[in-house]
Amino acid sequence: MAKGKWAQGIVPKGFQWVIQDQLAVCERPGGYGASHRAVRRQEEIIWIRENGFAFVVSLIPSEHNLAAYDEFAMPWKHWPFAPGLDLQLALPQIYQELQRLLGANKKLLLHMEDIGDRLAGLMGGYLRWTEMVPETHEAIIVAERIFGRQMGPDGRQLVEAAATAPKSVPTGPDATGPDSSGGSSAESIEAG
Repeated sequence: MAKGKWAQGIVPKGFQWVIQDQLAVCERPGGYGASHRAVRRQEEIIWIRENGFAFVVSLIPSEHNLAAYDEFAMPWKHWPFAPGLDLQLALPQIYQELQRLLGANKKLLLHMEDIGDRLAGLMGGYLRWTEMVPETHEAIIVAERIFGRQMGPDGRQLVEAAATAPKSVPTGPDATGPDSSGGSSAESIEAG
């Protein structure tokens, strides 16, 4: 039986591929602040799930939407990326886990509250950190093209920090990194 239009959900606001068919970004499903709508959140989560994303990765510091992801059987990860983090610690943790998941052919959707400089800078920084784009100024230009807007100082700072960020994160009992051992749909990292 063919699924109806409602069963397919709706494309999340601001949806954009960073790496075609592998890594995408969007605004927080359902919106944020006064514009947040539960019905829109539901329809966007359904779309994410029905389009084969292995995980939705929430980068917002709060736990908004995580229960809704569980409710709609959408596996998620929570990687709080708050302003003020130590970027030399946080960026390698996030980028190394992104690289691991993408290397395992997991299709990922990352979101912050909105599509802004921090998300554009984080993604441009990933392209620079992995050396998919070998020069910092080029990574900024590529991110600006992907996001269709000029990147401000906050985003540029993230790309510049990614260029000098370590390629690996510390291991051992004192390390704060992703816990990849769990088999649940939820995972959280402490980025800093």
